[in-house]
Amino acid sequence: MALTRQQVEHIAELAKVGLSEEEIERFREQLSAILEYAAVLQRLDTETIPPTARVSDAANVMRPDIARPSLPVDQVLANAPARRDDSFCVPPVLEEPYEL
Repeated sequence: MALTRQQVEHIAELAKVGLSEEEIERFREQLSAILEYAAVLQRLDTETIPPTARVSDAANVMRPDIARPSLPVDQVLANAPARRDDSFCVPPVLEEPYEL
């Protein structure tokens, strides 16, 4: 399905994105290719494939959550640009910046 220039401009307007003349043509080609590929996928027979099928048998591959001692405070704060006692010191969002 080849998109028209007007359709690409409409999509860009919906996305609130400004496009140059070159970008309009490039995106027209790229979006058209994506839609053509989606049309090919639509023709596949998926009746016998269960909705929860997946391509891999991989399960949760995360390591076990084991409690252990944390790093020493001095090591954690070693590269902090500013610290106050045993905490990171960050500039306030809604107030005047702090003094380092």
